[in-house]
Amino acid sequence: MSSGSTPVEAVIFDWGGTLTPWHTIDLAEQWRVYARELAARADDFVDAEALAARILAVEDRAWKRLRVDGGSAHIEQVLREAGVESDHPGHPAALTAYQEFWEPHTFTDPQVEPLWRGLRERGVKVGVLSNTIWPAGYHDGVFARDGVLDLLDGAVYTSEIDHAKPHREAFRAAMAAVGVDDPAGAVYVGDRPYEDVHGAQRAGLRAIWVPHSDIPMDQQVHVDVTPDGVAHELLDILQIVDSWLGA
Repeated sequence: MSSGSTPVEAVIFDWGGTLTPWHTIDLAEQWRVYARELAARADDFVDAEALAARILAVEDRAWKRLRVDGGSAHIEQVLREAGVESDHPGHPAALTAYQEFWEPHTFTDPQVEPLWRGLRERGVKVGVLSNTIWPAGYHDGVFARDGVLDLLDGAVYTSEIDHAKPHREAFRAAMAAVGVDDPAGAVYVGDRPYEDVHGAQRAGLRAIWVPHSDIPMDQQVHVDVTPDGVAHELLDILQIVDSWLGA
């Protein structure tokens, strides 16, 4: 699609792999950590390896549903489908262990703060739209920890709504969160050609691709798409936006 002449009102960002540096993660280990901690606090015997495998399978199905039909999922739903209720006595400690496993992979890219400040100085709103199973409060805590939460004008996490990228409704929700009505005035930034570039453009937004993630083949959806801009570093986005602002 053409970048057009509509002024840029907001830039909305993907989270994992875009605002955080890409890390290749052992996805099975995240649930082994959870299951071992839960088993240690369970009243009855829990086969931690079997539980971890069961949760991983449920989560994998959930992510595939997101990519295929744009539905959403929440971590509590994933655990419940795998047979773990949130009132299980071992759940709080297991969830803490799970979050500690993920913490090293959640740190915000150092270029985010100057990028977001630069956008706001240009009068451009800053938003986030993330496909995630984690609750909004967790993500807010990550941004607060890294000192950038106050630079956000709005954020939408698909665990809290009915749709995920590439569904149009996910992008519309993100636009509403930053107070933008016309999709032509919004830009979406992400690392995945299907969910982020294709999804945004189909919803009427401009799309900037950040091609620095090594996305596993089983998470890729082939799509023939051309982004409106390419940012090899996050700070490149300022130059791209300036070109659309006529600066």
